[in-house]
Amino acid sequence: MTTAEDLIARSNRLGADPKNTNYAGGNTSAKGTATDPVTGQDVELLWVKGSGGDLGTLKESGLAVLRLDRMRALVDVYPGVEREDEMVAAFDYCLHGKGGAAPSIDTAMHGLVDAAHVDHLHPDSGIAIATAADGENLTKEIFGDQVVWVPWRRPGFQLGLDIAEIKAKNPQAVGCVLGGHGITAWGDTSEEAEKNSLWIIDTAAAYIEEHSKAEPFGPALEGYAALPEEERRTKAAALAPTIRGIASADQPMVGHFNDSDVVLDFLAHEAHARLAELGTSCPDHFLRTKVKPLVLDLPANATVEESIARLKELAVSYREDYQGYYDRHADQDSPAIRGKDPLIVLVPGVGMFSFGKNKQTARVAGEFYVNAINVMRGAEGLSTYAPIDESEKFRIEYWALEEAKLQRMPAPKPLATRVALVTGAASGIGKATAKRLAAEGACVVIADLDLAKAQAAAEEIGGPDVAVGLAADVSDAAAVQAMFDAAVLAFGGVDLVVNNAGLSLSKSLLETTERDWDLQHDVMAKGSFLVSKAAAKVLIEQEMGGDIVYISSKNSLFAGPNNVAYGAAKADQAHQVRLLAAELGEHGIKVNGINPDGVVQGSGIFAGGWGAKRAEVYGVKEEELGKFYAQRTLLKREVLPENIANAVFVLCGPDLTHTTGLHVPVDAGVAAAFLR
Repeated sequence: MTTAEDLIARSNRLGADPKNTNYAGGNTSAKGTATDPVTGQDVELLWVKGSGGDLGTLKESGLAVLRLDRMRALVDVYPGVEREDEMVAAFDYCLHGKGGAAPSIDTAMHGLVDAAHVDHLHPDSGIAIATAADGENLTKEIFGDQVVWVPWRRPGFQLGLDIAEIKAKNPQAVGCVLGGHGITAWGDTSEEAEKNSLWIIDTAAAYIEEHSKAEPFGPALEGYAALPEEERRTKAAALAPTIRGIASADQPMVGHFNDSDVVLDFLAHEAHARLAELGTSCPDHFLRTKVKPLVLDLPANATVEESIARLKELAVSYREDYQGYYDRHADQDSPAIRGKDPLIVLVPGVGMFSFGKNKQTARVAGEFYVNAINVMRGAEGLSTYAPIDESEKFRIEYWALEEAKLQRMPAPKPLATRVALVTGAASGIGKATAKRLAAEGACVVIADLDLAKAQAAAEEIGGPDVAVGLAADVSDAAAVQAMFDAAVLAFGGVDLVVNNAGLSLSKSLLETTERDWDLQHDVMAKGSFLVSKAAAKVLIEQEMGGDIVYISSKNSLFAGPNNVAYGAAKADQAHQVRLLAAELGEHGIKVNGINPDGVVQGSGIFAGGWGAKRAEVYGVKEEELGKFYAQRTLLKREVLPENIANAVFVLCGPDLTHTTGLHVPVDAGVAAAFLR
């Protein structure tokens, strides 16, 4: 096994266990020799996890590889702590070979410490000691002289020099606790470094377990205990649109809901308000959660209406407070303020809402705040939680290097931050639409009568950070509400709704039964009404605008034979578009429709018997029906599900922001169905 392969294996093991470090947190390194292809001589190299990578999923492409001789030579040109940021650019001149990841700010720590293998991690148990008011004394008591305390210093070249000096002066030590931050461990072999890292983490955890006070967060608060699961999730769904709107005032955000025992227990105890106000400490935490959360200061039994009113008041205060934080510490060189909205919102008895630019970022932000809760519990159990100063948080949050990292991020896709809900989405037009919207950056809720097929489609499209599958009967008001409740808990809210669910029975007027009529109108006319009504409630409360798209039909305009129930239901849908466009426009909600025709391939309707009936009506073989439909069009082209999906994207994308009440024909040209 090569040095790099050994390092990756160790990193993956450490990163796979959340007790060792959080997602994308920490970094690891190994030193070794390789042949320089230019000279043919051996050269000493440093392999280190690059900027932005995750230990649990690290691959060789995520490593930065540097020449140690050049990196160590940087010590001689180091201009001092006031200009240490300049050293990050200098790392690029130490790189060996082509490709690889960009060196991170922690590269100096790994290169300058005189050990073949170094791990820098952010375990909850280690940060609990690092953020305790008497963390230095606790470090000595827990570890003796084997682990050395390092006072808080912002990550960078100077911290690398400090730890290198500590290692040199303490040959008996296997690592250190970095005040307010995390831990670093080392070893002569990869196995030794990993063993030392785990020993520090597990020893700290065991000490906390044995010596912590019984109630680190203080006594239970009357009325703040967790609501029963069904009740709290119903309340969470009712609050979610308001909370997402609060978190998206400056820029749209995707949300995530967490009602784990860790969160609910924290909010049920007296100290939660004080500790939340102190904010997080580890840089990895507050860069993803902001310096502190917004906390609803009402008991669990507060009504939804009371909670919404108070949340809106607190949002104003939060924004004013964050502006004050920025103004206190910003100077002429600081990046512009990035937004004043909370990324974490805590609701006693209910849970935590976390937000980010996409579902993964939102979920990870919540995971980081759970880490912060664990840290606070450990620190309060042994001592008093004492995070780094606000000014230090600002220095990192608005660090020029952090700003440069953000600027390197790729441009977002057109539908990034938008949450789409598509009915009838397990096959045909619905599935094609869901796939297109997800490809353009949206999170997608796949709703269908068949739960197994909906979940399979969601997994195919991208899994829970991109798509979720739900069962829903759109003709049932309670089922529709449950669908939207699940959607807002999955992604924080909804922005884009596609009324696609449908079915058809091809019968003449005399053959059409009352049940046939009711079934088709219940699913398409009534179903679209119920879905749009539930959608509008969410969209209006979010105050973020939105889109509702009806997949109607050419048959909403064209009078064909043996089609009375289907055609009438589609005409109903078509007029709903116009009515709702007129009503919802004041809320920034666009309502548009699409009129497809002859979509045979992949169609659930055609596969369910409609195709055979229509083929019989037109006197063609069922397998040739698509070609038959194509020949009767002006363009002589068969219409595919993807063509409808493309139209949905155009209507909801960045180019038609001023279009509402429109029906777009996607039928390859049927003159009898031209809009008049």
